[in-house]
Amino acid sequence: MICQTAKAGVDCGFMSKKGCGFKGGACHPVVDQCNGCAKVTDFPSGRYCKIYPEPAVKWLSGKCAMATHIKNDVKEAVQKINPLKASKRASKK
Repeated sequence: MICQTAKAGVDCGFMSKKGCGFKGGACHPVVDQCNGCAKVTDFPSGRYCKIYPEPAVKWLSGKCAMATHIKNDVKEAVQKINPLKASKRASKK
């Protein structure tokens, strides 16, 4: 349903005929860690996340999984080579 509280005019999964079903009756504004994220949208009532109704909870365990402004450190997998197979491949050339 269309939100009638904090994010007026946006389709919200918590909105029902009785009003907002999220705790407190409305979504919570973004926290400082969310600054620079592409998922933050400005509304007349404040700045809110498009995905999470309470962004502060996502930052409690470290970093938000959906944050677009944080780069994930991906380690390259080092492939172990069997020396016996490597010597056989080398001898075939």
